[in-house]
Amino acid sequence: MEISLKYLPGGRAAASGNMMAQSDLDLKEAALKEDLKFYFMNPCEKYRARRQIPWKLALQILKILMVTTQLVFFGLSNQLVVSFKEENTVAFKHLFLKGYSGVDEDDYSCSIYTQQDAYDSIFYVINQYRQLKNVSLGTLGYEHEGSGLKICKQQYKKGTMLPSNDSLNIDVSTETECMFLKPQELAGKKAELKLNSSFFSLEFYRLIQVEITFKLKGIALQTIHARELPDCYAFQNTITFNNRAHSGKIKIYFDSDTDIQECKDWHIVSPVLQKNTQYILAFDGFVILSCFASLILCTRSIVLAMKLQKRFVNFFLEKYKRHVCHADRLEFINGWYVLVIISDVMTIIGSILKMEIKAKNLTSYDVCSILLGTSTLFVWVGVIRYLGYFQTYNVLILTMQASLPKVLRFCCCAGMIYLGYTFCGWIVLGPYHEKFEDLNTVAECLFSLVNGDDMFATFAQIQQKSMLVWMFSRLYLYSFISLFIYMILSLFIALITDSYDTIKKYQQNGFPVTDLHEFLKDHSSVGYRKERTSMPLVCCCGRQQSDDNLILIN
Repeated sequence: MEISLKYLPGGRAAASGNMMAQSDLDLKEAALKEDLKFYFMNPCEKYRARRQIPWKLALQILKILMVTTQLVFFGLSNQLVVSFKEENTVAFKHLFLKGYSGVDEDDYSCSIYTQQDAYDSIFYVINQYRQLKNVSLGTLGYEHEGSGLKICKQQYKKGTMLPSNDSLNIDVSTETECMFLKPQELAGKKAELKLNSSFFSLEFYRLIQVEITFKLKGIALQTIHARELPDCYAFQNTITFNNRAHSGKIKIYFDSDTDIQECKDWHIVSPVLQKNTQYILAFDGFVILSCFASLILCTRSIVLAMKLQKRFVNFFLEKYKRHVCHADRLEFINGWYVLVIISDVMTIIGSILKMEIKAKNLTSYDVCSILLGTSTLFVWVGVIRYLGYFQTYNVLILTMQASLPKVLRFCCCAGMIYLGYTFCGWIVLGPYHEKFEDLNTVAECLFSLVNGDDMFATFAQIQQKSMLVWMFSRLYLYSFISLFIYMILSLFIALITDSYDTIKKYQQNGFPVTDLHEFLKDHSSVGYRKERTSMPLVCCCGRQQSDDNLILIN
């Protein structure tokens, strides 16, 4: 063919070359359309077209069952850990706080009002610490022989104060004195000398706070009943007698920081417990393998989609001499695959941490619960992708996509008003209302009011010590509720409703046609159709492409 072309006249040779180029372009176009059509098919259509088994769909269904089961097992184990921490904290308050009623007064546990109560409370802590093994019901003990009770008092330097004459002479710089009491010392006669020393002669007019710290060890045996190995705990307890306000009221704070540690030497005679641990570790390993396979498949799909996008962009530029719009480029970026990849990575990391926790090599319960909980959320949300192929189930996704830009812009404007009310409520109502004491509490209170929660209590709890502030609080609350509930919230709902109506009209009259849709509109996928045969995929053999109005959208 090439030899014969040399002897043709120049015009005919050029025309023949153009025809060959056009023929190659048509072949490239047909192949590209075939690949694009196949890419935007749902898993069932891909099976009918090329008998391609939907591995990702099957793997996602398997992941939902496995990840949810894994989460339930870990959640039950984590509940035991959290309940053990909370119950020990309550027990410590009853053990070491004299006169504790069982309910915290506010952000502090209890309070005292006389000097004798202060001395009694301090010595009560020391005495209970000395008799810990005789009074405690739990599996508690001292950290080690060298540990003990540390008592520190912080106070202003020497000075004089005469409130009756309105005179004050004091050095505002502070000084801190500490005393360390070991358990073995408390059992001997030396303890009496230390307890009767001048250290415990408190000058309350310049006393800022007294802080008592001690560390205890404990073992959680309740996990054995759940067929799990027990954990060892270290409790760093701090009791603070706060007198910073010098108002005649000393607030007593109790804080317990719990650290889960690996038990150094443990022997448990229970073959069932050992086998149960091995089974759970094997199950976690299978979850990691499944997520790793899903990660590979989704990454491969994204890479192939990027290659297909590049082919389409280059062909469009070659044939039509113009670039593909940004919206058509985004059609190839499947956000669901990105979500699945993030979920798989978090599940793999969380499962590894869970296996280490189960083997008692790590104790990062909080990090593991965040990873597994978030990954399970993403796994369940990712199922919407497969429902979104059909018009009947796709309304939620399309409405969210259409309304998101408007909602974000609207929230930015409404947020400015919300922040203004937050700062105003904090500075004016903070001293008179417990729900306005700090910015975080104010923001939560206002958000509750927007949703109609706790309205009467918010109005009723304002202290009527200042008539001006009381009148301002009424104007403040009425204006906020009226503005946000009757106007801003209604406009917010109207934005979403408008997007929903737009999507419904598009589904009835057709979506806006882009270059990609126009490119694929005239191409028929009849070549993909094959005779339906019996197969295990019931959902794929039970539906035809005409069963639903498919929407070309990821």
